[in-house]
Amino acid sequence: MINIKDNLANIVSVTRIFVAYIAIGLLFVHTTWAYVLAFFLTAIAFAMDGLDGYIARKFNQSSEWGSVLDILGDRIVEVSYWTVFAVLGWINIIFPLICVARAFTTDGIRSVALSKGMTAFGDKSMQSTAWGKFICASRFMRISYAVAKVLAFMLLIVVFTPGMEVWQGTPVLHTITMILAWIAIIFCIVRAIPVVAESGKLFND
Repeated sequence: MINIKDNLANIVSVTRIFVAYIAIGLLFVHTTWAYVLAFFLTAIAFAMDGLDGYIARKFNQSSEWGSVLDILGDRIVEVSYWTVFAVLGWINIIFPLICVARAFTTDGIRSVALSKGMTAFGDKSMQSTAWGKFICASRFMRISYAVAKVLAFMLLIVVFTPGMEVWQGTPVLHTITMILAWIAIIFCIVRAIPVVAESGKLFND
């Protein structure tokens, strides 16, 4: 039986996936209130992404499994949102395609790193260069990427909320939303570069 207290960080990591899925599902219920609820649930899902890390550090629950679970949750949530936005016709299909390609590439490399005792972040990070650690693991880059994503996702929901045509007819808001979406996807690409660039050492036995 799972000890909830000792696995609270991991439980939060998994729960945020379901919170995000509920929000995503509500986007197919074309009512104003469904979108309003989806908006707030999206904010909660991303807040939980920071909460699981805080709990892990606060209560000494950091582990390799927790690191994997955190990244797994990030991938599922991020790819799901980009895909649904593309399906709904809000963004170009290139967004989820880039996100999926990046996820398979980096996570494939990190799985090899994990088998050699290295993790994506932390003291045993596979990133050995200062620039690699900054881009992939620094608090500044991780928070910047998360903020860009959550703002882009939430504004997309706002712009396309049924019954709020006044927002949909505001070019400035739509432009800001798309700029944030591009910033988020560029972050996605840039943060993959060090993982690929430093992967050679994993295959040199």
